[in-house]
Amino acid sequence: MWHGHRWQKLFDGATNSIASALPALLILLMIGALAGTWLLSGVVPAMVYYGLSILNPTVFLVATATVCAIVSMATGSSWSTVATVGIALLGIGKALGLHEGMVAGAIISGAYFGDKMSPLSDTTNLAPAMAGTDMVTHIRHMTWTTFPSFGITLLLFLGIGLFQGNGDAPVEVSGLQAAIASKFTITPWLFVVPVAVIVLIMKRIPAVPALLIGSLLGGLFAVLFQSDLLPDVAGAAHLGFWQSAYVAVINAMTTDIAIETTDPLVNDLLKTGGMFGMMNTIWLIICAMTFGGIMEAAGMLQRIAASILSVAQSTGALVASTAGTCLLFNITASDQYLAIVVPGRMFANEYRERGLAPENLSRVLEDSATVTSALVPWNTCGAYHAGVLGVATGTYLPFAFFNIISPMMTILFGIMGWKINPLKRDKA
Repeated sequence: MWHGHRWQKLFDGATNSIASALPALLILLMIGALAGTWLLSGVVPAMVYYGLSILNPTVFLVATATVCAIVSMATGSSWSTVATVGIALLGIGKALGLHEGMVAGAIISGAYFGDKMSPLSDTTNLAPAMAGTDMVTHIRHMTWTTFPSFGITLLLFLGIGLFQGNGDAPVEVSGLQAAIASKFTITPWLFVVPVAVIVLIMKRIPAVPALLIGSLLGGLFAVLFQSDLLPDVAGAAHLGFWQSAYVAVINAMTTDIAIETTDPLVNDLLKTGGMFGMMNTIWLIICAMTFGGIMEAAGMLQRIAASILSVAQSTGALVASTAGTCLLFNITASDQYLAIVVPGRMFANEYRERGLAPENLSRVLEDSATVTSALVPWNTCGAYHAGVLGVATGTYLPFAFFNIISPMMTILFGIMGWKINPLKRDKA
């Protein structure tokens, strides 16, 4: 206000910023509902049950990152990957005795690798649009930095697995499986539900209806396969079967439920908060978007970026400045889209004036803005992943190797001049 910015302008900046996050908030609510019905139906317990049979601590982290990478590349969504297979893999990892931060780091590393390389991803389309290139060129150019980063990530996870060894996991696993089977009917038919959701997302069905369908399918499969469990979750023994089924499914979608077994570790896996469990994350996102919107409306973000640009003389310095600006925007603007859009707009002319092809800029935007968003607790992505997985951002941050290595890799390529494409001038 001291510099002449009117309240209405700042307020509009805040409300516009919140409006841009509304789809994410609706997705969070739908994921809360999906997590609840997938627990009640036995989908997540079945994933944990079968996963315990085929995975061991030595290869688990590598397998987790790889599976999440494949699913995220197929769906184009790191968020959906974390909320579906990610939740199940976290449960399996905890059951195997692995630190939850390591497992969450492997999940997020794989999910963001696939998100970056998928032509279905929103950020993979947004970054080249801001830089002035096409999506295919952008993805090809990203392979030079992305594949080495993911390769190093897998080696680090393999090293952790070899260091930890198998221990007594096989003995523990049988007890965990028995506890799960004592409460749920475990059958491969339950996997129809997650497969259906993945197919919907691959068919480019919008996330909200796809997740809603997944939630309703979870409720249907709960009625079909877990009928003995429904009266306990409904909490009303006097109700008839269909009334109990309705109340149990609604409770699973909207509020917190917990399935009690004889094993305390299994009890930690068999609970969810539904939509209500997402409210703290939603509150945090609203606060973050309010702050970022006011900073953008007042010109603070643009001023910060201009100051950084003034000291970038060489190509390596320009790349490092771009990456640093993206990280700074993820911290201050609290949203990965702002961290892509604003630096993309501001640096595009500078790259052209220095004779650098636009795919160089789009690669840096993805290597820094997209992946580091998950490392900031108050960023929409960091808050989302912490809320969905139930693992604090600071807990998984040291193990999100891909997200840490990617910006370092793109800066290294810039400093060394590796795979920096020159701008192709139109001939007169």
